[in-house]
Amino acid sequence: MRRPDVHPRTPRSTASSPRRMRRLRTTPSVRDLFAEIRGSPARLVYPVFLRPAAGRPEPIPSLPGLLRYGTDTVGALAKELVREGIPAVLLFGLPRRKEVDGHEAWAADSSVVRAIRSIRRAAPDLVIWTDVCLCSYTQHGHCGILRGKEIDNDATVERLGRISVAHARAGADFVAPSAMMDHQVAGIRAALDAAGFDATGIAAYAAKFASAFYGPFREAADSTPSFGDRRGYQLDPRNGREALQELELDAEEGADVLIVKPALPALDVIARARPEFPHPIAAYQVSGEYAMIRAAADRGWLEERAAVTETMHAIHRAGADLMITYFARDLARWSREGR
Repeated sequence: MRRPDVHPRTPRSTASSPRRMRRLRTTPSVRDLFAEIRGSPARLVYPVFLRPAAGRPEPIPSLPGLLRYGTDTVGALAKELVREGIPAVLLFGLPRRKEVDGHEAWAADSSVVRAIRSIRRAAPDLVIWTDVCLCSYTQHGHCGILRGKEIDNDATVERLGRISVAHARAGADFVAPSAMMDHQVAGIRAALDAAGFDATGIAAYAAKFASAFYGPFREAADSTPSFGDRRGYQLDPRNGREALQELELDAEEGADVLIVKPALPALDVIARARPEFPHPIAAYQVSGEYAMIRAAADRGWLEERAAVTETMHAIHRAGADLMITYFARDLARWSREGR
């Protein structure tokens, strides 16, 4: 007599329940064919720090492996990036002299303006994004114009418009306002349109959290506030719904790209934003994320390629279309190597 199964299996109905995918022969080609996320250098934006003086690129101690470029050397970098398959850069400038109002930020010969022109001559097809803020240009290190100890929002938005027009006039494809001022996108859009640059796009730092992961960047961009902090105008990391509201406001004001920053601590925001907005979403894997992985890899605590690639896949899996990352050149190289 046949012994009945102790735990009889009920046949699954293909109409009512999903089936697992058959376990296929495991080879790299098969895995790549069916991978849900496939990272590509074509989806990367490489941040570039500029120095106001000419000369050889200088290392950035807090960001090992990265350099700060002069306007006479950034063109050579641009050619290298094009050869590596990286389609876009995000430029951060430093002034020759910091002022109370940071007026060198919108000067016709700022480090960013000169770099844009150098890149345009050297690599005409490279897409140029420029960071639009005042923190690196002001003596106090805050992102806007101060009235006493408080930010003057409207005065700051007007200055951000001036910076954007200066960058557009030099040849920037996108300006990326990062000051987190109210109505900064609308103000910049109006300034660009009035100056005849209606085709210049706005990649808005729409959800920028007051994060602990910005430390290395502040050394690289010399933008540490001389007093207080930026929690008055950056987002509280505890507030996901507020982040979605900020994304919606920037989209309504004319943003062409929505940036979420930092990336890994805000994967939930990216995932919640993806079905809500038709705009391209860019996740910024910030300096602290870069430094954290690189430091652990240098100590042998994790394998760098595997860790960086896993984070890239997580960011894209959450819904980001683009990834701004200091690992862009590494990712492009590993892609060419087939890893």
